[in-house]
Amino acid sequence: MKKVAFYTLGCKLNYSETSTLSRLFENNGFKKVEFHESPDIYVINTCSVTDHADKKCRKVVKEALKHSPNAFITIVGCYAQLKPKEISEIPGVDAVLGASEKFRLIELLGSFEKKDNPVVLSSDIAEAKDYYCSYSINDRTRTFLKVQDGCDYSCSFCTIPLARGSSRSDTIENVIKTAKEIAQSETKEIVLTGVNIGDYGIIQGKRDTSFLELIKKLDELEGIERFRISSIEPNLLTDEIIEFVAQSKRFVPHFHIPLQSGNNKILKLMRRRYQRELYEERVKKIKSIIPNCCIGVDVITGFPGESHEDFLETYNFINNLEVSYLHVFTYSERDNTHALSIKEVVPVKERGERTTMLRTLSEKKRRFFYESYLGTTGKVLFEHDIEEGMMHGFTENYIRVTAKYDPVLVNEIKTVNLKSINEKGLVKIEESQEVPQH
Repeated sequence: MKKVAFYTLGCKLNYSETSTLSRLFENNGFKKVEFHESPDIYVINTCSVTDHADKKCRKVVKEALKHSPNAFITIVGCYAQLKPKEISEIPGVDAVLGASEKFRLIELLGSFEKKDNPVVLSSDIAEAKDYYCSYSINDRTRTFLKVQDGCDYSCSFCTIPLARGSSRSDTIENVIKTAKEIAQSETKEIVLTGVNIGDYGIIQGKRDTSFLELIKKLDELEGIERFRISSIEPNLLTDEIIEFVAQSKRFVPHFHIPLQSGNNKILKLMRRRYQRELYEERVKKIKSIIPNCCIGVDVITGFPGESHEDFLETYNFINNLEVSYLHVFTYSERDNTHALSIKEVVPVKERGERTTMLRTLSEKKRRFFYESYLGTTGKVLFEHDIEEGMMHGFTENYIRVTAKYDPVLVNEIKTVNLKSINEKGLVKIEESQEVPQH
């Protein structure tokens, strides 16, 4: 029985696909092991969104060879689709598979025997038309369920359409079937994920349904206590979706909405499909009917053409919004993107300074949000992770809670009193509640 280990770079979507690949190997007689346990095969799932994709990929390959010098190393994922030849030249890499090939890697690579030269199997991204259901399970307390893949948008900074192809979705029937399978594993929360999740509904090239229809069906599903929506574009987050979540039985009060810039000139250069006024309207709509909702924001600093004044406009816009935290990304150049043709490039040092300012703002926003719920109760789903004798979990509205480790609490939803904030910025609960009542 050959041993296989996995490593994932990037987003929740990648984690769901790695978990699916893992089950594929196990169902075909392979034994899954940890990265350091001298596997015969490594599968490294790469990302093109984060900085230094090449550097990170090389580092993981190098570490893999330290643990198992003769292992067969396979690279899949977004970066593998974008730069297959470049990756194949990394010392130690045996195979590179693109978007259309990654879920067929056992069929395509056969016995995983090393050859004189790396195997490169990467079709043109236009060939990536099939939809592959993916979900993570047993890796974390929450399960990430992919319902949509690819993107038809053409944001000027983004390579995802080149890495994942056009927008396509799973059927509602299959999503429900998969969610029922997940429920059998005693999973309490499913996070719906995709590349452009609000665009859900394109099946076999035709718009067949909508994201609203999907979440209405999932809300009726027995066996899963919580559903959480991952990142959704502001122009696709409709009043109907917000109003549905407000009265939903299972969808939690948490939205993550990419902004990218609070300056309309920059949004236009980015080829985003909204202006800041729409974003502000979405936030106000959410807070008016779901006052306890947690709202996360994606923002990019140092985009070409962003002057200091443009950045300050973004900073002040976010500062005045009733949002809960930020994910801040420093702009970095990507091959084959329109942004490369935009002049007035922001110096790297200045990009970093802007990122630091927004991350500080994020901490202030998060702390203010957390403090506003001290002295109230929250329903916390406690997770497997243990750190220095403490366990963690999230409330429905995404407040991260810490408590003394108790194995009985793992994967349980408990109503607790939110007491104080510790030095790490996590919310502590009343000590008397850290031992469950029997």
